[in-house]
Amino acid sequence: MSRRDLKAILIIGAGIGVLIQPILANNFPNLHVDLSFRFGIFIFFLALAPFALWIAQIFSRWWKGIYQFSQFAAVGTLNSFIDVGVFNLETFFYGSSFIGTGLFALFKGISFLFATTNSFVWNKYWTFSARQKTNAGELGGFYGIAALGWVLNVGVATFVKTLGPAGAAHDARLWTNIVAPLAGIAASFVWNFIGYKYFVFKKSATA
Repeated sequence: MSRRDLKAILIIGAGIGVLIQPILANNFPNLHVDLSFRFGIFIFFLALAPFALWIAQIFSRWWKGIYQFSQFAAVGTLNSFIDVGVFNLETFFYGSSFIGTGLFALFKGISFLFATTNSFVWNKYWTFSARQKTNAGELGGFYGIAALGWVLNVGVATFVKTLGPAGAAHDARLWTNIVAPLAGIAASFVWNFIGYKYFVFKKSATA
């Protein structure tokens, strides 16, 4: 693992450790979360991220592509926490997780935009190490792939949300704030990797 990769994965681990805090606070208000517990979660993800990439590096001796896929998965995990974290901030400031389908889709679209912008920066300069200057074609291609990913992400998340319990109960809040958004993220994950690797950043990915 290069020094550059180590720095990058530590930043990702730290970001996840920070972003999980509002998710826990918004969905588990009765959970006793003191500072030592919060710090422990932060340290856990800070250590887990480089360890997972190190394991991927070992397996890359047999399958070269697994290291790059693991980089993409690490960025995807950060994106997921940005997506779910921003969504939870939206429902927190809105005052309730009991929201209609239309407002849910709007909130989910906004959080997805934040995650997608983060995805472009990390995947271009770290996962696929694209050296060329960002141009309109590359940016348009990225957001074209992302737009289809958005349809999968928001569409599946909104559909799953309609299947969950209604009302303001704890189960309904968890379904709205965590289960449904994660279902959308899972639906778009593989599509995004294929699209970014073989269409958007193909020159760098195949170099």
